[in-house]
Amino acid sequence: MFFRWHSAERTDFGELPDFAGIEDVAAMKEAFYEYLTPIITHHNNSIRINRARLKALQKQGLVPGDLPQDEQRWLRELSARYELPWQTDTPPADLLRELLLRVDTIPLPLVLAQAAKESGWGRSRFAVEGNNLFGQWCYVEGCGIVPANRAAGAIHEAEAFSSVSESTRRYMNNLNTHERYREFRVLRAKIRKEGEPMTGMTLAKALLYYSERREEYVKEVRAMIRQFLRMPGRETST
Repeated sequence: MFFRWHSAERTDFGELPDFAGIEDVAAMKEAFYEYLTPIITHHNNSIRINRARLKALQKQGLVPGDLPQDEQRWLRELSARYELPWQTDTPPADLLRELLLRVDTIPLPLVLAQAAKESGWGRSRFAVEGNNLFGQWCYVEGCGIVPANRAAGAIHEAEAFSSVSESTRRYMNNLNTHERYREFRVLRAKIRKEGEPMTGMTLAKALLYYSERREEYVKEVRAMIRQFLRMPGRETST
């Protein structure tokens, strides 16, 4: 079986709109959802493609080192993107099990709610100046935007991204790789195994460590998901 690496890169979504210039709040929120939805869908589709390829490899039951070179290259690149060490003698079941825990989608309403919450509906300084809609930090001088209220001696910056699409991809990769969100990934895998609906409302409960505000943050994100789902035509979104 021949596999090609599926890149999630795409740059034709357009620049971040001027949401602050939309005076009607309901219209502003609708515009925010309409702009971000195809970006999220694009990256989730890319994840689905790579996950399907992983599932196909899993059925073969081969040691990674015994795979054809093209398949090894694809698996090695996927492992690197999802921050897993590559070893040709790694038992395939172990490698694929951990990859499948990470290479999985994130419900649209959850991504939209966190983007709205973290960026003030795309109107924050970090969103406007750095395409940063998800409150992502970086820790190398010059990597982003220095917060106005940063404490003396602190080095963190709000990471600047080339596009909202790249910011979204990195946010999704963060949830899928960082040890802080392992509970999120384990819950998602449990839901899949049990055949239950994969909803943003359910998964949001496992994001206590996304904010120092813990439970209060989760409550607010879930409230925003409910708000989104109450909008006309959104009832079937998960």
